[in-house]
Amino acid sequence: MTDRILILDFGSQVTQLIARRVREAGVYCEIHPFNKVTAQSLQAFGPKGLILSGGPASVLDEGAPLPPACVYESGLPILGICYGQQAICHQLGGKVEPGATREFGRAYVAISDDCALFHGAWAKGGREQVWMSHGDRVTVLPPGFRAVATSEGAPYAAIADDRRRYYAVQFHPEVVHTPHGAKLLGNFVHGVCGLAGDWTMAAFKQQAIQAVRAKVGKGRVICGLSGGVDSSVVAALIHEAVGDQLVCVFVDHGLMRQGEADQVVSVFRDRFNIKLVHRDAADLFLGKLAGMTDPEKKRKTIGALFIDVFEEEAKKAGGADFLAQGTLYPDVIESVSVIGGPSVTIKSHHNVGGLPERMNMKLVEPLRELFKDEVRALGRELGLPEEMVGRHPFPGPGLAIRIPGQEITKDKLAILRAADAIYLEEIRNAGLYDAIWQAFAVLLPVRTVGVMGDSRSYDYALALRAVTSTDGMTADFYPFDMAFLGRVANRIINEVKGINRVTFDVTSKPPGTIEWE
Repeated sequence: MTDRILILDFGSQVTQLIARRVREAGVYCEIHPFNKVTAQSLQAFGPKGLILSGGPASVLDEGAPLPPACVYESGLPILGICYGQQAICHQLGGKVEPGATREFGRAYVAISDDCALFHGAWAKGGREQVWMSHGDRVTVLPPGFRAVATSEGAPYAAIADDRRRYYAVQFHPEVVHTPHGAKLLGNFVHGVCGLAGDWTMAAFKQQAIQAVRAKVGKGRVICGLSGGVDSSVVAALIHEAVGDQLVCVFVDHGLMRQGEADQVVSVFRDRFNIKLVHRDAADLFLGKLAGMTDPEKKRKTIGALFIDVFEEEAKKAGGADFLAQGTLYPDVIESVSVIGGPSVTIKSHHNVGGLPERMNMKLVEPLRELFKDEVRALGRELGLPEEMVGRHPFPGPGLAIRIPGQEITKDKLAILRAADAIYLEEIRNAGLYDAIWQAFAVLLPVRTVGVMGDSRSYDYALALRAVTSTDGMTADFYPFDMAFLGRVANRIINEVKGINRVTFDVTSKPPGTIEWE
């Protein structure tokens, strides 16, 4: 079994970032709700170290969430972060009090002593930037601990019990605002826990293939291909595992970007020789969307029709025993309540346990332990082309939500596809595609007056959108130089009939969203 770290989640909004940093250090880890951890589950998972996350509660509250006794009885190294530090101190004989001064955002810690967490990152006597987010603070250390860093609002900003291999910090090393935070986490998993950091995507690929073979046996698997990264990687992985036992169904709803449908068919049918059912349902979808302008109705109509068409094609293909889905680890984490009860569940995901009962198939979800960037790395291991693996996120309803406030027609789709293709081509030519999280064009429900040649024009306005982000939860607009924007606008107006005005969206998320609809 791969060496692993277990992260106990106490409800922090950035717990996922801890997992990402640990995996970036080459160590496999998982996030489990603190209240699901038992002595039996610890033994079954077999971690070599434990990390206690931050969280919104106070250890001083009645019924506050706290690690179970088996955590301390395990003899494993422990790292507590923010609330995790306060829980350790509260349970092991220290004292936590409401802070006279709260610390939120950027802060600085003074390094008062050396410890295993700091090797190669922080030196005694130094002053380092960190990211704080706490009201309570530790005021008395438990027996066996010593202070190794202090801040203005936290006299015990970092503490160490070297004998038991317990370490804790009041700040958040997992966020980018703590510049050396990834190194501190790396020191914990490598130096303190003694892990080699040899978890690789090549190793995961082989494990996943074996797991799929063991689960599927001689059964048949059906996979809905959308052309996106997740479904493409699932299809390639399962095909490598079970070959012709897999059938892929590509429902072409006619709402994809220029050339994408052809690329999906070419890659999977021609290059990978996968059994592929390509259903061109563009007219069916457009017919159902006729006269529809409300965004929520568009989404629901497209989603319901997609399922109907997929089921229809699955039956024609002879049915299957298993349905493959591209569920990712963030979907799994966000669908599990940390403390219990619906009020603390962040969101439900349609592809986590959302299989329609009438389909009577078991789920195969080989990506459910991976983050998005890891899925891309797996896709490269499987030999998928870079233009597919590195593709920007694309919504399920496709271009239908990039024609906001108006009916979807073939003509409007053609105009938007052409403009979007020019925009993305210019971004690629400028070497900017990988620096941008998502870029696209939006055909606005506005016609504007223009002068083209010696004639008056009355055509559509187009908005360009490009954002930077790490996870899609927050985003900022990409700061193109004006020469680039001018070049793109000039090409679109000259080459795409039906557009005479181009704008650039500089709204961040929040307050806006990435998509317009």
